[in-house]
Amino acid sequence: MSPIAFRLGPIQLYWYGIILSVAALIGLIVVIQEGKRYQIHPGFFLDMVLVGVPSAIVGARAYYVIFKWEDYRDNFWDVFKIWNGGIAIYGALIGAIVAMIFFFHIRGYNFWRIADLCAPGLIIGQLIGRWGNYINQEAHGGPVSEDFLRTTLHLPNFIVDQMNIEGVYYHPTFLYESIWNLVGLLLLLWLRRQPFLRSGELFLTYFTWYSIGRFFIEGLRTDSLAWFASNWLANLMKLLWSPMGLMFQEGEMSYGTVRVSQLLSVFIILIAICLIAYRRFRNHHERYEDPIASNRS
Repeated sequence: MSPIAFRLGPIQLYWYGIILSVAALIGLIVVIQEGKRYQIHPGFFLDMVLVGVPSAIVGARAYYVIFKWEDYRDNFWDVFKIWNGGIAIYGALIGAIVAMIFFFHIRGYNFWRIADLCAPGLIIGQLIGRWGNYINQEAHGGPVSEDFLRTTLHLPNFIVDQMNIEGVYYHPTFLYESIWNLVGLLLLLWLRRQPFLRSGELFLTYFTWYSIGRFFIEGLRTDSLAWFASNWLANLMKLLWSPMGLMFQEGEMSYGTVRVSQLLSVFIILIAICLIAYRRFRNHHERYEDPIASNRS
């Protein structure tokens, strides 16, 4: 399948960009609809996107370049050539969150309250956006047999055929993560209507859920950003991933001993759980269903 959707003269429009745009639009619509329950004007969320998207792009690129600096230190201007590929979703989330902390403060809103509203929209964007990797035949796992895809996983022909890259079939890790995020979306939609949910916990649950899936799926990939770590840390990561090894073979890394995304996933899971526990221990009573108001209005 060609990555180019269509051409307008010398301009080429890629499926990857179209899919990401659709993912962002659907996610935004979901956030706006939930915001209406709290009488938050849609224009606020449109402004949020105008600030958040560029910040996410900068964060995604910076994250990738930092861990691939060997490829850029002698070609500095290549850092800005994002059309050649090289972005990371964790970097995008970090960049967007940093920007939103300041944006929400300027608008007079509590960060946790608005972050909760955005959580389902974020995971929707991720579950749809991964299909851009499908089109580009990238971010896949290690080699597998055609029979594994057709008979064991019972995947349709359009996925199996796209996972055939130069005669070799690969793990459709984009699909694994997309399905994981779909289940996570259903969980978030259910949680946000529960009376026991306190502010900040939906956002932290989103991060926890995504990071658990990312940790295990990342171990199947062959294009992971990695670094050379001490043996004890590398062995710890392998031990944590070992349950996955009962069914799948770990993807080979081209360099390094620890996958950056796996390490960051573990860190995020621990931080998110600790924050939820700490906020409850401190008797933080504000709930998700409580009214939201700006202190600048």
